[in-house]
Amino acid sequence: MNEENLAEMIIKCPACGIEGVAKSIMKELDIPHFGKVLETTIQCPSCGFRHSDVITLEQNDPAKYVIEINKNNLSVRVVRSQSATIEIPELGVKVEPGPKSEGYVTNVEGVLTRFEDAVKKALNLFEDAQSQENAKVTLNNIQELKKGNGTATLIMLDPFGQSNIVSENVEVSEIPEEELRELKTGFAHIEDN
Repeated sequence: MNEENLAEMIIKCPACGIEGVAKSIMKELDIPHFGKVLETTIQCPSCGFRHSDVITLEQNDPAKYVIEINKNNLSVRVVRSQSATIEIPELGVKVEPGPKSEGYVTNVEGVLTRFEDAVKKALNLFEDAQSQENAKVTLNNIQELKKGNGTATLIMLDPFGQSNIVSENVEVSEIPEEELRELKTGFAHIEDN
């Protein structure tokens, strides 16, 4: 990654409101196989608040990325923009972008860990027996994939083409128009009547 420029400033903390202690860092990076991004981080030493985001600075054609998850590609780089939907159909897990959606750079195992954390939270939220059983089965399946046991399909759909799975084994294709219309982007739309 090439670091193009760095901006650092001291700001009012968005969490605790203390003036002049939170550090806001913005770096423009050029990521190989991906393009220019703006990485932002806010840290407050007073309350411990931390927020990071990766914002893409380029727009490309909508793209669908598909890769098989297996023991040989858990370290494959995954760049998810704030507008991308990511799912593993065999496990019944899916994350769609919302207004507070954040982009991130990780690997296939990191994506599995994010889903694992979400399922663990669901275990604490839902108390009915069926939800508990479904969550436990999903959690076990995710953990088995992380150990390299079995296979599943990782699908990432990005209406702005700002995401990427950096592998020669990834299948990249256009998103069909009807599917593209149904995709969430995480951005609010105001329609004129």
